[in-house]
Amino acid sequence: MNKSDEIVPRAAYAAFRSITTRWMDNDAYRHVNNVVYYSFFDTAVNAMLIEAGVLDIADSPAIGLVVETGCRYFASVAFPDRVDAGVRVAKLGNSSVRYEIGLFRNDEPKPSAEGHFVHVYVDRATNRACPIPDATRLFLKTLIVDAQDG
Repeated sequence: MNKSDEIVPRAAYAAFRSITTRWMDNDAYRHVNNVVYYSFFDTAVNAMLIEAGVLDIADSPAIGLVVETGCRYFASVAFPDRVDAGVRVAKLGNSSVRYEIGLFRNDEPKPSAEGHFVHVYVDRATNRACPIPDATRLFLKTLIVDAQDG
């Protein structure tokens, strides 16, 4: 998440992915269950990687594995809301990247949740850490907003 306890506005994210909630996302309390938010994070980031042509889920020799994740919740989301997932890169290392994601309900200016996750890139065949591929790194740099390239 961000370095302070401030809620991050829409304008602080580099790219957005719209996600439609599903009936099954709601729980007994009539809102999207907390575990679904993590699925939203994963969907937004991986869809962007696939659409940028830097991730082939069947054949990429290097893949990002999630090694850390977290989420703060501020307001409920419920079916049939649309979720706009704002994505930015907060830290880009040699073999890892930290994404920060804001989940915005419909057209609301403040997020319903903010989260993060870290991908560590590994060689698909050996499952050992490897450098982030050059094409992936170039794409990830387009998602950096007020972050460090390390």
